[in-house]
Amino acid sequence: MESRELERIAIVPGQRSDQPCIRGLRVTVWDVLDMLAAGSSEDEILSEYPYLEREDFPAVYAYASRVGRERSVR
Repeated sequence: MESRELERIAIVPGQRSDQPCIRGLRVTVWDVLDMLAAGSSEDEILSEYPYLEREDFPAVYAYASRVGRERSVR
């Protein structure tokens, strides 16, 4: 299941300094995590960014989890 979620995250060379973006949009995983950390809810983010989809959030969480695990192993 995680691999399907991660298919929603793409690194597009030259876009947003090669940061992981959601479905090739110009919204990065880190943008969404920053908004959540600042107290925004998923519904608020979806309202502010109507081109995002509810299914993007599990992909963001899965990507962040994977990166966090990879860094802790190093």
